[in-house]
Amino acid sequence: MNEEQRKHTSINILDERDKKAAKKETKDYSKYFEHVYQPPSLKEAKKRGKETIKYNDDFQIEEKYRNMGKGKTFLIKTYGCQMNAHDTEVMGGILSALGFEATDDINTADVILINTCAIRENAENKVFSEIGNLKHLKKERPETLIGVCGCMSQEESVVNKILKSYQNVDMIFGTHNIHRLPQILEEAYLAKAMVVEVWSKEGDVIENLPKVRAGNIKAWVNIMYGCDKFCTYCIVPFTRGKERSRRPEDIIDEVRDLARQGYQEITLLGQNVNSYGKDIDGLDYGLGDLLEDISKIDIPRVRFTTSHPWDFTDRMIDVIANGGNIVPHIHLPVQSGNNQVLKIMGRKYTRESYLALVNSIKEAIPNVALTTDIIVGYPNETAEQFEETLSLYDEVEFEHAYTYIYSQRDGTPAAKMKDNVPQDVKKERLQILNKKVGYYSEKAMSQYEGATVNVLCEGTSKKDDTVLSGYTEKNKLVNFKAPKSMIGKIVKVKIDEAKQYSLNGTFIEETNKAVVTH
Repeated sequence: MNEEQRKHTSINILDERDKKAAKKETKDYSKYFEHVYQPPSLKEAKKRGKETIKYNDDFQIEEKYRNMGKGKTFLIKTYGCQMNAHDTEVMGGILSALGFEATDDINTADVILINTCAIRENAENKVFSEIGNLKHLKKERPETLIGVCGCMSQEESVVNKILKSYQNVDMIFGTHNIHRLPQILEEAYLAKAMVVEVWSKEGDVIENLPKVRAGNIKAWVNIMYGCDKFCTYCIVPFTRGKERSRRPEDIIDEVRDLARQGYQEITLLGQNVNSYGKDIDGLDYGLGDLLEDISKIDIPRVRFTTSHPWDFTDRMIDVIANGGNIVPHIHLPVQSGNNQVLKIMGRKYTRESYLALVNSIKEAIPNVALTTDIIVGYPNETAEQFEETLSLYDEVEFEHAYTYIYSQRDGTPAAKMKDNVPQDVKKERLQILNKKVGYYSEKAMSQYEGATVNVLCEGTSKKDDTVLSGYTEKNKLVNFKAPKSMIGKIVKVKIDEAKQYSLNGTFIEETNKAVVTH
């Protein structure tokens, strides 16, 4: 480890005797570690330096690690967003390169990783419950390595809580140093004690990381890391670091490779994909340019998420309007329909500017499907302000929304605000909003009855193995009966029944009939 890495890294080794002593005597664990204990620091994570991001193109597994996992198995439990799912694919790729084999049996796995989400309190509670449930397994199979990684690992309070109360955990590592998993595992195996390696400052952009993708039909393609928006409720800028864009040529090469492998759909990922390219000095190339270049690649469907309204450009609208493989579905989180709430959320746009953007999108892309995210019960949100959120929903007529009750996250500016909206009021507002979401979803779905749509068949239905299911370009779930040989293909389905959140249809054998795009 070089000196620069050591500044941003803490490798902590605790034996069982010292763990017990630390738990009884103090919350300052520094004297119990062989190396200096430097926990993840929110203060450090808030810093946004102007230094140029370095690109590492020569990642490879060192020869001494290649048989580390021979005869062993691994299991990764993933919580949270698509970025976490992508990270899991990378960790799975690294573990496979080390000789480990994947398993679904948590009771026999030799390495168990809990890939965590810090976006909401409920997500963290689930993770702590999961870690607690693994205590009995650790007693029965002490040689099993249990690791906690992902966004929660970047939080000081979480790391200290694990150190104090969850001695069944063997290793903790963060979002910036996944590529060091071989070294972290080696440390854990050799020490047989707790190892913590968390970088409070994000690392470089690492290319050529191995991946084990979930299936061979749809794929995540990460185009950037981190977020610089600092919405007052959000911990992500601290856990994921500053914005770092991958180079266009690296992204395009990855997409071309996926096309050669026969993938039918990709989703471009980033905490805020719309700001792609802004951090690369001397590069006049944004998401609109990237979408246009990818539209020339022979892959049927391209999506992108998540979009911040602040950075949604006319260039992007024009490229999507041109059609091709960029699907006419845009997820555009609004969070609130009231200007004062938006201001204290730090969203940097107004109700009026958001609606103007929506109108521009609808004018250029008349068949667009818009979905959104909304938070209710934000500190100081009044009944009148909540009503403005409802009225905005009516005006836009979103086809779906992900709705949440405000969840306080330690370390965010909102955590210092008085959470003065009673919980029962929050729940009532969520219920009212969800009824509206259901109404407009049902309205959008009803327009599909009798239409013929293109469906990317992804597999069998969760409820019925004799029924296949997949999604339209606009991300509408469709269930239908067809030969299982259709899995992995884009097929034609005539919609017979529209439900509130899904569609039922009849598979149409290949013909020369025109297909109505929905």
